[in-house]
Amino acid sequence: MIAMPVLAAAGLFAAAPGAAGADPAPPPAETGQVSLTVTGLRSTKGRVMACLTARPGAFPDCAKDPQARLASVPATAASVRLEFGAVPPGRYAISAFHDENGNGRLDKSLMIPREGYGFSRDAPVRFGPPSFASAAFAVIAGAQQQTLRMRYMF
Repeated sequence: MIAMPVLAAAGLFAAAPGAAGADPAPPPAETGQVSLTVTGLRSTKGRVMACLTARPGAFPDCAKDPQARLASVPATAASVRLEFGAVPPGRYAISAFHDENGNGRLDKSLMIPREGYGFSRDAPVRFGPPSFASAAFAVIAGAQQQTLRMRYMF
């Protein structure tokens, strides 16, 4: 794929006939800086892993969203902070888990999580993960801070 600056230098983005004096393209939308504070960690073993997605069909796993943002930090205290960086404005949801054994996945026994888990807006869990709508929050320009409490079944 050819980078845009190369295409522009080659003259491939020349103004269309009659475009002189046309309004310039609007500037890109401002981004929001999304961060997450996870509270209630029961141990300092392993890592806290989280994903941020704007696609309802990809929540809570994020595997089906190539645009999902992933973040991971060591579980060093009862509360940790993760940064997702700049994201375009929109509606997003976050899912997180405490990977205590460091195997990179949420361990389950008979479909019940054996490690801690949580969702943005502390969305309630009833017979399965919450819906995207329950966990979704708006991202606009500026800092967006979310907090979730880690939940443990065992």
